[in-house]
Amino acid sequence: MSILVLGLILFLGVHSLRIFAGDWRQAQIARVGEQTWKGVYSLVSAIALGLIILGYGMARVDSPVLWSAPVWTRHLTALLTLPAFILLVAAYLPGTHIKAAVGHPMVAGVKIWALAHLLANSKLSAVTLFAAFLIWAVLDFISARRRDRAAGRVYPARGWSRDVAAIVTGVVAWALFALYGHAWLIGVRPFGA
Repeated sequence: MSILVLGLILFLGVHSLRIFAGDWRQAQIARVGEQTWKGVYSLVSAIALGLIILGYGMARVDSPVLWSAPVWTRHLTALLTLPAFILLVAAYLPGTHIKAAVGHPMVAGVKIWALAHLLANSKLSAVTLFAAFLIWAVLDFISARRRDRAAGRVYPARGWSRDVAAIVTGVVAWALFALYGHAWLIGVRPFGA
């Protein structure tokens, strides 16, 4: 469990710099340059993500069960991850009405993903993982929206075709991951097939 916690601290720590140390972050970018900052940030994030994956894989083997999650929560989790996938795609497809309305759809998608997984996972390792991401996503979303308001930033929509593309791509990615990727990467089939 300690490797999982270390990975979470590193990963969510570097992803929280804009929330808790925005001025320090800007000073470091000015000092070392944006490309160097992005390189170090990416390296630390990749190492931390590797620690999270390794730590979660190790911790979930003998992690204590905190409560008995009903079977229907698995179905609800699978359903709730659908909008999370759509939001993730909308985050990287400029000009959607989704991004215009939500502002930060990737972080909103992480909130839904984490909450959905908390519903169906009752082991301490899973609760640690998903609760940490949920808390981070809530704080990051609030912080990002506050920065947007302070800067007067808006995200203009360019047409409904971009939203259709985000929805279709999100649904296809969700279906492929739910049917094949989740079992391959995590060892759990969301639809029990």
